[in-house]
Amino acid sequence: MNDAAPAPTPAPAPRKRARVRAPELIGKGGWLNTGGKELTLADLRGKCVVVDFWTFCCINCLHVLDELRELEEKHRDTVVIIGVHSPKFVHEAEHAAVVDAVERYEVHHPVLDDPELATWKQYAVRAWPTLVVIDPEGYVVAQHAGEGHAHAIARLVEELEAEHAAKGTLRRGDGPYVAPEPVATDLRFPGKALVLPSGNLLVSDSTRHQLVELAADGETVVRRVGSGERGFGPEAFSEPQGLALLPDGRVVVADTVNHALRVFDPESGAVETVAGTGRQWWQGSPTSGPALEVDLSSPWDVAWWQGRVWIAMAGVHQLWTWDPEAGTVQVAAGTTNEGLVDGPAAEAWFAQPSGLAAAGDRLWIADSETSALRYVEEEGDGYAVRSAVGTGLFDFGHRDGDAAQALLQHPLGVTALPDGSVAVCDTYNHALRRYDPATGRVTTLATDLREPSDAVLVGEDIVVVESARHRLTRLRLPEEAVRVDAVAHRTQRAATEVAPGTLRLDVVFQAPAGQKLDTRYGPSTRLLVSSTPPELLAEGEGAGTDLFRDLTLNPAVTEGVLHVSAMAASCDDDPANEYPACHVHQQDWGVPIAVAEHGTARLPLVLAGMDAVEEQDGHGA
Repeated sequence: MNDAAPAPTPAPAPRKRARVRAPELIGKGGWLNTGGKELTLADLRGKCVVVDFWTFCCINCLHVLDELRELEEKHRDTVVIIGVHSPKFVHEAEHAAVVDAVERYEVHHPVLDDPELATWKQYAVRAWPTLVVIDPEGYVVAQHAGEGHAHAIARLVEELEAEHAAKGTLRRGDGPYVAPEPVATDLRFPGKALVLPSGNLLVSDSTRHQLVELAADGETVVRRVGSGERGFGPEAFSEPQGLALLPDGRVVVADTVNHALRVFDPESGAVETVAGTGRQWWQGSPTSGPALEVDLSSPWDVAWWQGRVWIAMAGVHQLWTWDPEAGTVQVAAGTTNEGLVDGPAAEAWFAQPSGLAAAGDRLWIADSETSALRYVEEEGDGYAVRSAVGTGLFDFGHRDGDAAQALLQHPLGVTALPDGSVAVCDTYNHALRRYDPATGRVTTLATDLREPSDAVLVGEDIVVVESARHRLTRLRLPEEAVRVDAVAHRTQRAATEVAPGTLRLDVVFQAPAGQKLDTRYGPSTRLLVSSTPPELLAEGEGAGTDLFRDLTLNPAVTEGVLHVSAMAASCDDDPANEYPACHVHQQDWGVPIAVAEHGTARLPLVLAGMDAVEEQDGHGA
């Protein structure tokens, strides 16, 4: 609040935090990584518990899985991380898909499969990812949404360890994680593929952190590249994905979790880093410059187009380019805001672009979180972004026909076909789809694939990477489309009922212990608000530096989605330290709302900490 008080008043005495008992962990899908045991919070008493609400389509959730690895290892005798899988897409509610995702992303802690969002609702979660910290006595002590909170949680865990060791309420020892039995296959959740000049196939074997060269039959292993252990060096990758052939015959690799581009030479077998530092890009970091000095964020695919390597930078919802001649990288399209907005490249919005295919004067894009097929083309002195299929973040399904009403579900790959059309790996529909720009229609080429993530042309065949079947599958391109029963979906999340008129938006942020907001270079917070449909908000959209805002709702619109993006930067609060460590906390929310007379006039979104107003009102997580 920035209303002026009529006169100075003494600061109130510090209020003791309300103690909020953690709700039980329940989910119809049951537990994974526990050896078949059903866990309860009572089983976890005496441990510091970090509950990670995630869904496997979400790049920010994958970032948090990586952020938590160090905490998980360092405090393994006092901390138990519990993943609660809360699906966005219909496919993510399938238990087998959750089992696959837990292995694919090397989740080494118990996971509760909650397909109906029961625990999500009990904890009043509003965004993926959200982290909730529960103390050894079973009380919620902190909540964090988005990325960049691992350091704050580590500090809190150390405080909880000291406090509860002194009280005698801390229980040390092994946690409930039980590793599943490994399965022997030549590939394990492969990501992308390409045809080498030799005719062999190169595949990114993502979960095994390797590249695998296969003979032309797509089955016989010729060689493996990389140690097979997660790492960043000449012999190591970390969940590599996209592959693109350079004009000189070398291959550029999107080394996704290393936030880097690598180049592999099939002749010598050498691997070198050509872009990225190994660190993840955060708001405020450079967006252009010498390639080895600029941070990247989860590059998912790469393509050679117009004399440069284009990068699907899934982690920040942008397209970047790498110029091998100049040795530089730069942003080419996108604002970092997540959504579907067409127009000039610098103003476009993407949502986890994950597949690229160069085709003449167009660069095709599989924009996964908007379930969209999009493309970049030259316009005037620059580039423009257009959408061929897809409408936004919340509509998806499997429907053929005119592109304006056709639906995809989280596609990860796109392949240019000889006739000018494109094949789309419609990943969560387990299908290969086709879009024909000449007719503006979408058809289905093949079904009964298992999470197809890429496809390459080999003669008259198309070879599909069936990621969740751990294999390449060769198909003859059909002349006739496969007929499927049309189905449409919307993201199944209950709308928040809000009162008509003015809605107070409060983004709750409390700097972690020992830190303060970093105001050395101006405001350290940022808030961006928009809506779908745009007419939902009469006033209040746009960017600002306060983490609160009064939104005026349009009385003519009764439902929609509020899109909120918040960022806060905090630094170590130590006057003696000339170079304090600083941390960025950020999150995007898409909050479905419905206007109702009895609805709330305040919408709190917790970025970090606890909502003091809810605590005072006696409400908790």
